[in-house]
Order: sequence, then C-alpha cells, then structure tokens
Amino acid sequence: MALRSDATHWGSLAKVFHWTIVLLILVQGTLGLVMVELPKKPSVIAYYTLHKSIGLSILALVLLRLAWRAFDARPLEPPTMPRWQVVAARLGHALLYVLLFAVPLSGWLFDSASGLRPLYWWGLGPVPSLTGGGNPVLKPLAHELHEWLFWLLIAVAAGHALAALAHHVLLRDDVLRRMLPRRRSALS
Repeated sequence: MALRSDATHWGSLAKVFHWTIVLLILVQGTLGLVMVELPKKPSVIAYYTLHKSIGLSILALVLLRLAWRAFDARPLEPPTMPRWQVVAARLGHALLYVLLFAVPLSGWLFDSASGLRPLYWWGLGPVPSLTGGGNPVLKPLAHELHEWLFWLLIAVAAGHALAALAHHVLLRDDVLRRMLPRRRSALS
C-alpha cells in the first residue's frame, strides 16, 4: 500500500487520517451525548476531560490531514461522474473540513468561557484559554454553538457516507472502495 495517493487511490496516510477521524468522531459524539445525561458529580469530570482531549486530538488530526493534503495528490473522480456531483462532493468536503475545525474550536471556546478549570490535553499541559477566563455572557452562546455545529457535522457526515454508499451500491464505481482500508479498486 502506497503512502501517497495517486490518480485512482487514496494513499495509506490519507486513509489513516480519514478513518481515525471518523472513529474519533463516533466515540466523541457518543461520549458527549452520554456525559451530559450523567448526574453532575465530581466522578463525571473524567468523562468531560476525556471528551475535551479527544476534541483537541480531532482538531490536531484535521490540521495534520490538511497539511498532508497540501502535498498529496487527490484521486481523480470517476469519468462517469457528472459535473454537478463533482461540485457537490467538493463543496461537501469543504463543509466537512470547516465543521471539523468549528466543532472542536467551539468546544474549546465553551470550555474557556466556562472558566471552571484549566483545560489539559491528555494531561500533558494546560491549553490556553480562548477568552482569558470565565465569560458568563459568552458561555451559553458557545455551548449552543457547539451543540448546533455538532448536529450539523453529523448531518453532513451522514450525507457524505450515504453518497459514498450510493456510489458503491447504485453507481457501482470506485468512489468508496478507494478509501477503504487495505483495498484497491478494480482499476488496479
């Protein structure tokens, strides 16, 4: 498996970024939905701390993924793919990247505005506050923004997954196969 992408396949590093971010978002979303339903006791702090560390990790991975994309080729779209689908796919990917930045950043903003305690990334050290301390006006706005952006990310990611499945099942092209781990398309 090649590290770099080529005209017909995503490279192994692009796949690792993609599937790691997908897995972390699934874990993160589940953890976020469960932790807010837990009783507000000191024992739940560990869940919130884990949630914040995973969120910052997603942000770091997305930054690395974009840096890699600057040097890595993008596979060509199937020749049978209509122009409107190419444009929709590019816009969808751009929106996904925006949301992959916006959701963790809004969570970081919410944490900063809450001013409860320093934010630590995996216990390695404090992460700077985006607000310089608690901000009771910004806190509820950042919380609401974080939730809305999360649900928008889920909707866009679901559309992305459904489009990939439609290409695989209905159109029978290699759009999905070229991103699957350890797989090569029929064009290989």
